[in-house]
Amino acid sequence: MNTTRRLSTGVPGLDEHLGGGLIPGTTTALVGSSGAGKTQFGLQFLNAGLDAPERRRGILLDLTARGDSQNHAAYAKSLFGWDMLEETGERSFDPAEFFAKVAANERFAGDYLHAFSQAGRRVTRRDLGDDAWREWKLDLTKRLQSTIAFLYANFAQGARRLVVDGVEPVERQGESIQFELLEYVERQIVKKESAWVARDLFRQKFREFESQIGPVPYPENEIGTLFSYTAPETSLDALIEKPLEEGDFFAQANTVVYLGKIRDGRRFRRALYIMKHRGSACSDEILFYEIDDAGLKIVD
Repeated sequence: MNTTRRLSTGVPGLDEHLGGGLIPGTTTALVGSSGAGKTQFGLQFLNAGLDAPERRRGILLDLTARGDSQNHAAYAKSLFGWDMLEETGERSFDPAEFFAKVAANERFAGDYLHAFSQAGRRVTRRDLGDDAWREWKLDLTKRLQSTIAFLYANFAQGARRLVVDGVEPVERQGESIQFELLEYVERQIVKKESAWVARDLFRQKFREFESQIGPVPYPENEIGTLFSYTAPETSLDALIEKPLEEGDFFAQANTVVYLGKIRDGRRFRRALYIMKHRGSACSDEILFYEIDDAGLKIVD
């Protein structure tokens, strides 16, 4: 069993079923239908950073292309009194401003970034014509720089928790702009050594600011990422029975948690199942949960 320091999920009663919590440096996939409580779960995970060694909340990257239906800011305010500061994807990264903020111990970036400027329709190859697909791909290229800046600045200033939300179900992940950005975030930012991420961000100004970059590294093996995915299935049994396909994002995740409904006598109840949790002991029980004004909690 892995005995490393854990990241609490922030969900009362769940950490004990995960060997103490989620493992830093790994990715967790949270899978469930709309209304299953994924947004609340993600915010609880971010908020739990206040009581952890990092002593600050985590950050949220929203990849939705059809508006913020998740209503993150309202949930954050309601659950924790958290006035979530939105970061605009239009702001250019200014190294001088960033290091001035670091020196003054002030936050440079906000808590929340909506990565895409376009909205109103699904962003898959099947749903877009050739011209629209090329436009989205161009927009993705432009958005990478603001996404790198948002993540790097927050990680360099102590954030150790990231939630990626807003990814819609698709038949083929390779045809989704959202999954393309998700893969980039996972491989080229979150799991990459901070000095190399700085090179991608600072580009031609890297040498100019190299002496200041050195003192603010962040250990990528301490960052925990929670990826929230909306599945078409509402039944927990249907989610469990669906095989993880080799090569898809769920198969690569260290931990997979399913949220769905299950029949309990004459009624349906919300329940979750830990499909896998590599490197740790975990429960093989189906766990019932409820959602109230404080978010999710495990119940008998």
